[in-house]
Amino acid sequence: MEITITEKKILSRQSSSFRLRSPRLNALRLHRIFDLFDKNSDGIITVEELSQALSRLGLDADISDLKPTVESFIKPDETGLQFEDFAALHKTLDESFFAGDCECDGSPESDLEEAFKVFDEDGDGFISAVELQHVLKKLGLPEAGEIEQVEKMIVSVDTNHDGRVDFFEFKNMMQTVLVPSA
Repeated sequence: MEITITEKKILSRQSSSFRLRSPRLNALRLHRIFDLFDKNSDGIITVEELSQALSRLGLDADISDLKPTVESFIKPDETGLQFEDFAALHKTLDESFFAGDCECDGSPESDLEEAFKVFDEDGDGFISAVELQHVLKKLGLPEAGEIEQVEKMIVSVDTNHDGRVDFFEFKNMMQTVLVPSA
């Protein structure tokens, strides 16, 4: 599949903080993203749903530019991307735009560092309530609605009570919710 210059321009505008370099986290993230983009929960992402999702993320793509690329991954007699198609599209775009720049070693610690960077948008080593709310909004999650609710999320893992989540606190929280893969 050949990606045009226009499509590269559209897709290269994405935030690098949303690109995890760990294959394990990418698989988990990809399932979650697929579910978020599939607004009607029918197991298929249409070109329109994808376009709307990209717009919510601040990646306004002209649907006429997006459509040919997406349709090349849709199976015959289908109306949109099933998860496997979505994963193939993601893999192709990932290889086209980011080939060879993975700096992680795939270790659990590296995975957590990559996940932490998604939320630590300003790179100061902490996740603030505002940063968490911003990421939750980008993902279209209802938890982002009120800053008070987001602040409660921060307080629930903020063991040193500084009002922010540092990497150590993030790591402890993630180790309680993640089950290691076999």
